[in-house]
Amino acid sequence: MHGANYRDGTGQVFTRKEYIKGKPQIKIAKFQGGKRGTYEYCVQLLMNERLQIRHMAIESTRLAANKTLEKTTGESGYYSRLRIYPHNLLRENKQIATAGADRVSEGMRRSWGKATSLGARVRQGQCIMELYVNGEAYLTAAKKALHGACVKLPGTPTIKVIEWNKPSP
Repeated sequence: MHGANYRDGTGQVFTRKEYIKGKPQIKIAKFQGGKRGTYEYCVQLLMNERLQIRHMAIESTRLAANKTLEKTTGESGYYSRLRIYPHNLLRENKQIATAGADRVSEGMRRSWGKATSLGARVRQGQCIMELYVNGEAYLTAAKKALHGACVKLPGTPTIKVIEWNKPSP
């Protein structure tokens, strides 16, 4: 199914994975990247609306931001951190898409489905990702990296710059 089908986080959150045998694996490779240290600026990616983000979208956002920032700053010139974790288990009721499938799929209106993916429910104004950089040149590069990464996310995110001047968390 499309990611747009899971965008609205309605209903009860299903997070108890210990009872499910065929649970999906998380696609996010790393939650932190770069080098920890003392940085001047913290650039945050915030969501403007309440929605649900699948773990594939979170991983592609992280990859896009890190790769574009790494080209300008190098591996040790920044520190990135994901601030959300996909706890919510997403289910899908597989349906037949051939001729006459409407007769076969009758009575499946509120079916339970199989666990196929993971998602994170995000509140309005919640921080999704942070980039820590030094200097004005790297600050514009971090803004550009997060702006390119925004395309991978559902909804409309905003970019916020905070003067940091302390060690990264």
